[in-house]
Amino acid sequence: MDKIPLAIVGCGGMGHRHLYGLAELNDSGLSPFELVAACDPVRANAESLADDAEERLGKRPAVVERMEQLEPLGIVAVDITTTPRHHHTVAVEAVERGWHAMIEKPVGLTVRASNRIREAAERTGKIVSVAENYRRDPMNRLGKALLDAGAIGSPRLMIHNTMGGSDLMLITVWRHQKNQSGVLLDVGVHFTDIIEYYLGPATTVYAQTRLHEQIRRNIAAEPGGSSPRNPSVVYERWQKQMPAEFEATADDASYATLLFESGAVCQYIEDHAGRGQGVFTRQIHGSEGSLELPQDRSGQLLTLHKDGEAICDESLLDLVPDFHLEPIIAALFGGDRLWGYDFPFPVTDRKLIAAEYGELGLAIENGGTIEVDAAQGARSVALSYAMLESSVAGRALSMDEVLSEEVDAYQHEIDEEIGLV
Repeated sequence: MDKIPLAIVGCGGMGHRHLYGLAELNDSGLSPFELVAACDPVRANAESLADDAEERLGKRPAVVERMEQLEPLGIVAVDITTTPRHHHTVAVEAVERGWHAMIEKPVGLTVRASNRIREAAERTGKIVSVAENYRRDPMNRLGKALLDAGAIGSPRLMIHNTMGGSDLMLITVWRHQKNQSGVLLDVGVHFTDIIEYYLGPATTVYAQTRLHEQIRRNIAAEPGGSSPRNPSVVYERWQKQMPAEFEATADDASYATLLFESGAVCQYIEDHAGRGQGVFTRQIHGSEGSLELPQDRSGQLLTLHKDGEAICDESLLDLVPDFHLEPIIAALFGGDRLWGYDFPFPVTDRKLIAAEYGELGLAIENGGTIEVDAAQGARSVALSYAMLESSVAGRALSMDEVLSEEVDAYQHEIDEEIGLV
């Protein structure tokens, strides 16, 4: 079967990480794609990605700076890894040109931008997949299987608390800018997606958000400095060119209560300005027991607490005899009934991105379904913004109010700036 001609659009740090995922899928013998182009208005970024692709894939893709230059190359799909500010314009143009698309999260910079992408996908009938990797982690697959099998009864309460970061830059400057994708969106959509993955649709949100650290430090720009925030060790060359200190404009902490259609409740803390002891807690408490879930992409074990016992070994699989990972994830991680794994973070990162590519390829070739489509991606963006909007409004908000763009006080100036008002 002929390979699917693919272009990566946006060739900075995330574009390089996606390339590594594509190479991982290729090395596994499961890739249906041929990378034919690297597209970025900053030509040096596209050249860098093309150089890496030649080394990892054995063939150098064309280097282009504009979307229209992809037309003669027979593109069938694009992987959009630009900064979130440009996702909606690039994605809408892509599907209107007849191309399928995978979009790095968040699917759009605002709810309105996300809805524009969803509407364009529905209008054109093209596949749009959101590259959401946390739910694909084998440990989250196992956790969901245990929950669905009734291992802890009916879910009542989820506790999702993360704290840390102090005044350090989180990977890039733009992740601290309200008009570029603040941390409560850029990181938060991972969490809102995984929460709905476990508990189903959220209905109501009440939150307080804060901007605690108004000045952020970029250690990588200091003499001899090296940032601790450098996933897959690809960002440092860009980090060294960023300012050593800068003003943050996006809120960096959210404290919320979320309600769900099922009647479950989530107590949510996402604080990227936390000092002192760091926190990561994700637990689901049900009518018959509880699940303690590990940090995403860690491979660490989950623990089931029930009847005075704590189960955190292979016997968990006895509770879910029908649990099997999808063939692509199983091939990448080395088994279809995993209860733990042990890979360095960069390896895990590229395996999960490879799984995203694999699903996209199957959907294009066989008409398969996309697990996180534009509609689900828009929900994750809306749930992240519902917390910010609730804080501005000073009241609980329904997800319907936010998804429909009826409530948008926090986002309004962003939508104005990107031409959506």
